[in-house]
Amino acid sequence: MKISKSGFDAVQQEQGSRIARGGVGSRPSLLLPPCQIAVIRQGTWSPKPNRTMAADAIRIERPTTNSKLFANTRWDAVPAAAGLFHLTYLFGLYFLFPHAPLWVMLILGFVYSLMVNANINGVGHNFIHNPFFRSQLLNRLFGITQSIACCFSQTMYDAVHMQHHKGNSDRQDEKGDTIDWLSIYRHGHDGEAENPWSYVFLSFFRDDVGAIRKDLRKRNNGDEFWGNIELAAFATTLLVMAIIVPSNPIHSINWRFILYFLPFWYLGHCFSYLNGYYRHYGANPEKPIAWGVSSYGRIYNWLFFYNGYHAEHHFRPKVHWTKMEKFRRSIEDLQKQEGVRTIKRAHMLGFLDPDLPKRGGRGSTREDARVAAFVSNARSK
Repeated sequence: MKISKSGFDAVQQEQGSRIARGGVGSRPSLLLPPCQIAVIRQGTWSPKPNRTMAADAIRIERPTTNSKLFANTRWDAVPAAAGLFHLTYLFGLYFLFPHAPLWVMLILGFVYSLMVNANINGVGHNFIHNPFFRSQLLNRLFGITQSIACCFSQTMYDAVHMQHHKGNSDRQDEKGDTIDWLSIYRHGHDGEAENPWSYVFLSFFRDDVGAIRKDLRKRNNGDEFWGNIELAAFATTLLVMAIIVPSNPIHSINWRFILYFLPFWYLGHCFSYLNGYYRHYGANPEKPIAWGVSSYGRIYNWLFFYNGYHAEHHFRPKVHWTKMEKFRRSIEDLQKQEGVRTIKRAHMLGFLDPDLPKRGGRGSTREDARVAAFVSNARSK
């Protein structure tokens, strides 16, 4: 198979349409990693067949339901209820704050941070790939509840996450850029992943709102409008919480609550980035089946709606959370052959993994070496 410049454009289009939207039966043979795309830009390249490309025939099982409310399965009532519970919990913090002792509120605030992490990576994540409801309006309204609960925009999160699936935590190209805005290599050096702690605590401030809005605008489906509605909804909610003290009698200027709340909000998003880092640290950006790192703890995956199966998720983004265990069994042998990395702890505790690869000790695969040699030869001509 030879891929010319026009073929490269077709591959890019295929990547955007199939992986970004997680199309059923997406073809891994057409979803080339950045290192191969860089080679294609140099001219033509004839990749050797490998087991990952041979996995082209793998198909996923989609859940079905006759429910008039839910689009995929009635089991989606569980993550939907979890998302609404998170919203209720936020309002509970607000109303309880004037009455509860500080030590109780500190514990509850930390729990809220953990819930932000679980919501973004469990409820919100599954909602992006497989919207829960048949009604588009109901999906939009649920997105608003998610946005208020996590104090962000669910639709803008959708744009960032789709970009994540286009790049799959890719390494930097020759210009030092990555396709994936969340790539752990985006702010790294010498081809290595960024230090985990700078990634965790600085990523919150790195979102390019202009790029996100541009992406939403290109969709031309109302996403930009609804993203703005979500931003306004959570900003208005925080403004009301900052102005009104829910006491008897009601007082104004609730600065103590905002001073209490904001650090836990920030911490929750940091926990989310911590999760994201170890879902890709030690993965292989050059192999579609090994784009992610998986963790199979039962309780962890119940709480995060099987997002712990992260290598499986990146290989087939549209697999529904209720089908993830079965899908893993169908590709388990192939995963072992391709060296998919797994850890025993939840991803948020990935730094405790005894087999954690050392930063600065990146091991090159045969494919890396072959591609690097091709690039070097092409540049020398």
